[in-house]
Amino acid sequence: MDRLTPVRPWPALLATVITLLIWFAVPTPEGVTPEAWHLLALFIGTIAAIIGKAMPIGAIAIVAIMLVAMTGVTNPGKPAAALNDALSGFSNALIWLIGLSIMLSQSLLKTGLGARIGYGFIALFGKRTLGIAWALTLAETLIAPVTPSNTARGGGIIHPVMRAIADSLGSEPGNSENGSTGRYLALVNYNINPISSAMFITATAPNPLIVSFLLKGTDGVLAMTWGMWAIAALLPAVVSLIVMPIVIWWLYPPAITKTPNAPQFARSKLEELGPLSLAEKITLGVFALLLCLWAGVPAFIMGSGWEVNPTSAALIGLSILLLTGVLHWDDILKCRGAWDTIVWFAALVMMAEFLSKLGLVSWLATSVGSSIDHLGLHWSVATLLLVLLYVYSHYFFASTTAHITAMFAAFFAAGLALGAPPALLGLMLAFSSSLMMSLTHYGTGTAPIIFGSGYVTLGEWWKTGLVMSVVNLLIWSVIGAVWWRWLGYW
Repeated sequence: MDRLTPVRPWPALLATVITLLIWFAVPTPEGVTPEAWHLLALFIGTIAAIIGKAMPIGAIAIVAIMLVAMTGVTNPGKPAAALNDALSGFSNALIWLIGLSIMLSQSLLKTGLGARIGYGFIALFGKRTLGIAWALTLAETLIAPVTPSNTARGGGIIHPVMRAIADSLGSEPGNSENGSTGRYLALVNYNINPISSAMFITATAPNPLIVSFLLKGTDGVLAMTWGMWAIAALLPAVVSLIVMPIVIWWLYPPAITKTPNAPQFARSKLEELGPLSLAEKITLGVFALLLCLWAGVPAFIMGSGWEVNPTSAALIGLSILLLTGVLHWDDILKCRGAWDTIVWFAALVMMAEFLSKLGLVSWLATSVGSSIDHLGLHWSVATLLLVLLYVYSHYFFASTTAHITAMFAAFFAAGLALGAPPALLGLMLAFSSSLMMSLTHYGTGTAPIIFGSGYVTLGEWWKTGLVMSVVNLLIWSVIGAVWWRWLGYW
């Protein structure tokens, strides 16, 4: 070995200092167990190391898993149990859905079907890069009502199309000349997902859970039907979907902005590709099957007994591609992004889940509600503050389902106690539960798939996520509140 590449000392030192300060110097708050507080120290230290790029993110994840196992914070005095806890993230079906989605997308690249789809989109909308962005937006929005897995939708269906379009424009990750075009399209690709997830009860898995929380929290008064939810989301969602590509353009403009000859060029490329090959037909059939399974079509037609878990569906699709020879096992082994994502996402999900299990998150929600109440603010200001705290606490979560399960009911109850109108508060928290996905590269399953494609750096992702969170919250809290008032919801 000619050259060692050790950990970067200053980011690693900063992350270590932060961890030790929280662990030893900051007193454990009343109502919080020492184990929960120590795990929080490890979690924050891990995030600091990731932000500072102390090591590659997968390597940081391995160190984090080791520290959870060795410190025994999840199971004091039981080393074997603590190790099982530390490795429990690898048994999470969502994590494997993410990895499998990345593997599945290799078939679009290998067979050329992805390029064919990309050229097709360019032929229709390719005169401007902004037009391509809105085309992706429209495509995801159209399938959102029937795709309960936002990960499958944004990461498994739309992302391969986006990559094919970027490749056809000559924009590859790390390309100093045209790479910014791929970066722009990748950021648009991801930021469609939180908005489309907020639009329909069936657009992401946790939304039905929110409906049940609203029903229970108001003793059956606030019963949101599919239609009520969709109508409430319609106007603010349309505004967000129109504005979002423009805001990202302002933040990170693409190198290629106008492509007047692109449609003709794309049509000529489609002619060169000729008719669909057998491998492309198989791949197309597999993705059509996956779309039906992810959308819950079998269960809708034949009953709940035919429901297929999204991760199981992804396994079915990948198995077909392997059995038919469209993909070889070497293709899967070479898919470094998938394996890397599985490792680091497993670590973050594991830590976030145990923060909830150890009671730290519920303590935080209760404390927040009490603190706001003591400020004596008007209910409107108190509600806004409550929503902001709910949204930006998502920095501590690697799963929207975990966040909603841990905090939604507590924050909804706190808001009602502060005097907020139930429907207004409920809708703001409900839609914010999807909009907060924009913040980080681990905030929901779609994020690591698109981030893992390499078009966007960590700093660019977090900056865009923060800006889009502010823009979306403004749109949904102002335009949304007026819209819901006009509809008579509150």
